[in-house]
Amino acid sequence: MSETHTDFYARDAAGQAQCMRELASAALAHWGLAATDMHLIKYRENAVFRVELADGRRVALRIHRHAYHSDAELHSELQWLDALAAAGIPVPQILPAQDGALFRNVQVPAVPEARQVDIFAWVEGRQLGSVEAGVELDLPTVRGIYRTIGALAARLHEHSARWALPEGFVRHAWDADGLAGATPFWGRFWELEQLNDEERSLLVQARDAVHAGLSAYGSDPANDGRYGLIHADLVAENLLVDGADVRLIDFDDAGFGWHLFELATALYFESDAPHFETAFAALVEGYRSVRDLPEAQLAHMPLFFAARSFTYLGWIHTRPETETARTLGPMLIDMACRAARRYLG
Repeated sequence: MSETHTDFYARDAAGQAQCMRELASAALAHWGLAATDMHLIKYRENAVFRVELADGRRVALRIHRHAYHSDAELHSELQWLDALAAAGIPVPQILPAQDGALFRNVQVPAVPEARQVDIFAWVEGRQLGSVEAGVELDLPTVRGIYRTIGALAARLHEHSARWALPEGFVRHAWDADGLAGATPFWGRFWELEQLNDEERSLLVQARDAVHAGLSAYGSDPANDGRYGLIHADLVAENLLVDGADVRLIDFDDAGFGWHLFELATALYFESDAPHFETAFAALVEGYRSVRDLPEAQLAHMPLFFAARSFTYLGWIHTRPETETARTLGPMLIDMACRAARRYLG
């Protein structure tokens, strides 16, 4: 590729993905790997490639969005992932680089900045669904899968409640300020250009109410075990189904947050689906098969659906160059306004 890196952000998604392919090829040298084929799986927050290796193996290579996480934050994510795998929880296996590093920073002329790159053993299965298409399954299958997802989430939360954080461990917080404060973690969603005046006014009102609601709900980990390390992106795209097994991938957004925020994330894009009530009941049943979830806590789900809705507007507000922001904006605004109205009563 002869163009310099100054052209990268002027390219469309396909052009940027081609530059990412060049970076992925260069990164493989740090693992001593040779590829026979490379296929782009997703280019949204990160660029993720399926790589066919010369030795017959298949791996997943992830190139991170520039400056989303510091090196210390990414190292912490991978430490937790490694601990979960050691505890028998079905998560991807990290493949260290030749020097033992869990990830490497790699730069090529086609991309303006050095990018963090990590590699995982391939996880078999198909995505449960997608943001665009939702989950399309019959009710018995929905019931079985969401019960499994609920149990998986509970196992994750049980692990984080017991796990002693390593020295230097650092991750972001999905707390009251991170979700609905003056500068939320994913951006000031009420400043999204696509909002009209009525929508903006509604969301500002809901933001203040949600911040107060979250603050009152409390984030002390000792308080009913309701807050701790969570995956924070338990959407259908990150759940791989292989027969009766469900495996969880993509811990990029993992941080400290409420367990109900985790469950709201798992159901948010299904909130208008005919199977929502079935999925909700199965998710709760599965969670309770592993971990306590009092009705008094569950009554706060509208609060966490509203908080979750804010994050997606913040995401597209701060990433207007992405295909997701351009194509999903109207849908995400509509969903957020409905979640806000439901919470406000």
